[in-house]
Amino acid sequence: MKILAICIGSAERLPGKSYKTGIYKHPIGGNVLVDAEGLVGDTICNRKHHGGIDQAVYLEGSLTLDWWSMELGRTVEPGTFGENMVIDGLDNRAVSVGDRFIAGNLVLEVTSARIPCATFAARMGDPRFAKRYTKAGRPGIYCRVLKNGAIEAGMPIDHLPFGGEKVTMPEMIATFGKILTTQDRNRYLSAPIHNKLRKILEAQAHT
Repeated sequence: MKILAICIGSAERLPGKSYKTGIYKHPIGGNVLVDAEGLVGDTICNRKHHGGIDQAVYLEGSLTLDWWSMELGRTVEPGTFGENMVIDGLDNRAVSVGDRFIAGNLVLEVTSARIPCATFAARMGDPRFAKRYTKAGRPGIYCRVLKNGAIEAGMPIDHLPFGGEKVTMPEMIATFGKILTTQDRNRYLSAPIHNKLRKILEAQAHT
């Protein structure tokens, strides 16, 4: 596998909205440093719901973007979904929590699936897009940074599957906001999931 595109954005105003967002990402050339907070130079406006160490880097697989291009009847260019990195030959459905992506010195660990929001729907120009995205079951991939590194488009990147029980991206988006069975909750908690979700599931276990 290789990195097909590296994308960063600046604060831009959504059409018809009063607030600015960093969802508009654009491919760039050259090296980009990635640290615990994500890509240096990238903009995150709403830090309550976006960014942070467990959502430091947002990945999309090229096979998933190809699927969306067919589904939407237009080319989905790198950065369209607000992703920081597009990985050539990757299908998002094949990714689980705890999987690692390694490019040069950079080590990323998957923490959660991308959950669509109103900003994403507005970016796509479709108020129903969040439901459509959820139904498709091909969510983007959030990662934490285990080891900082500099990356650029064209670099080789390795995908190392998690050694424990799988919590896949399609399953994460399908179960978002739902009460899990005890067995599923324990499986989720045994994986290195996003800390916000971990706190929610731990609270459920004590109710």
